[in-house]
Amino acid sequence: MDFRRVLRYVPFLTIHAIACGVILVGFSWTGFVVAVALFFGRMFVITAFYHRYFSHRTFRTHRVTQFLFAFAGTTCAQRGPVWWAAHHREHHRHSDGPPDIHSPHQHGLLHSHSGWFLTERGLGTDWSVVPDWAKYPELRWLERLHVIGPLVLAALMYGMGEVLLRIDPTLNTSGVSMLVWGFGVSTVALYHGTFTINSLAHTLGNRRFATSDDSRNSLLLSLLTLGEGWHNNHHYYPGTARQGFYWWEIDITFYVLKAMSWIGLVWDLRPVPKRVYAAAAATRVRMGESALPTRPWPGLTRPTAKEASGIRSDGGGA
Repeated sequence: MDFRRVLRYVPFLTIHAIACGVILVGFSWTGFVVAVALFFGRMFVITAFYHRYFSHRTFRTHRVTQFLFAFAGTTCAQRGPVWWAAHHREHHRHSDGPPDIHSPHQHGLLHSHSGWFLTERGLGTDWSVVPDWAKYPELRWLERLHVIGPLVLAALMYGMGEVLLRIDPTLNTSGVSMLVWGFGVSTVALYHGTFTINSLAHTLGNRRFATSDDSRNSLLLSLLTLGEGWHNNHHYYPGTARQGFYWWEIDITFYVLKAMSWIGLVWDLRPVPKRVYAAAAATRVRMGESALPTRPWPGLTRPTAKEASGIRSDGGGA
């Protein structure tokens, strides 16, 4: 037996086992509310920072903010932001082709959903595709010690439950109960919510753009993942901070990023180029439908040539 291979599964399965503890601790409204809050709060960190910032560099932020959200992302137990960005950039290079490690069309739905995450190749980080982040010593440190994030969150949940038990026993929670709900249930839900973009967003939904892969748009997945379900939009033009290209395509992550830009936490959110809307309108005309609005969002501006070229080559911090 290859024990090293077995060890890959231990953290993933342990978190699922903790979530199964609901059978023992029972239902708790307090735990449920905390689990929902942690699910959506950490989903935002994954979608806004792990994906749109670290993977695609679609906006800028301060170096301190960069690190704080990177650390917050590690509490999701989806490893470090550099690992995440490296694999995602490779996904875009080979989307739904043989080298794509989590293509449902190449490896099957289950492997694309979560199996790839536990493979030897899935565990590694190809630093050659993330040279922009390798220069930050704090991010390299976080990559080595990404397990600290989940451990800190688990400890906080246990401590929170014990404090609440002593303050108000009628809240029906405890250290173990909050560990199960606040850490286990929310993290497992976050795992599989995030993983639907690898699997279901390449099999279910509609296609606005004729991309070389099978990426699709789905309102349901967008609501679950705070905007990531507009996956066909994203694969057609990944260099924008928004994935819902039209006002009716709900993209909560973008709305929060926009609000953060108003107070200076982030800035330089890259817009959708007019040529992308023109391509979408042309597609609908070919299908015999009316053209899409020429100004689908107030204040739409054309990105510079540097912005439209893809991932930024300059620094991510201020």
